[in-house]
Amino acid sequence: MIKRILYAGSFDPITNGHLDLINRAAKLGDELIIGVIKNHSKKSFFTVEERIDMITASTGHIKNIEVDHFEGLLAAYVKQKKINVVVRGLRAAMDFELEMQMAQMNARLYNNHVETIFLMTSPDYSFVSSSIVREVFVLNGDIKGLVPEKVLEYMENKFQRKKEGIIR
Repeated sequence: MIKRILYAGSFDPITNGHLDLINRAAKLGDELIIGVIKNHSKKSFFTVEERIDMITASTGHIKNIEVDHFEGLLAAYVKQKKINVVVRGLRAAMDFELEMQMAQMNARLYNNHVETIFLMTSPDYSFVSSSIVREVFVLNGDIKGLVPEKVLEYMENKFQRKKEGIIR
């Protein structure tokens, strides 16, 4: 029986591909924790707090989730939160090699007490990534259907405030 599942990522922003995996992963166990990674080596478009707000707004219909954030080693967070399973999404074959390496390193760090489960992304979203969504959006492309409606509104609002010089 799976008690606690972690689905971790930058979610900058959360896409419908992420949401598809979240909906599916939430059915696998008692509780799904969505862990927003605060990575200091990456320049994020959205703050951790904004990403948490967007995820919370997009997942309100799912009762067994918790949205949290962390920085540092995934394995340390997994131990701290007593996670049983880590879920990772795979879009294409090239994702598999990197994800497999990370899963094997994490298994070593978990002392093989935590499993990693790979879920295939729905074909509808196999080409979608947060970075592509951001780039298309900034270049005035249509991203409707690629992100939840509330996220699109959030992005439009933030981009407008940036254009007006209200925020950086």
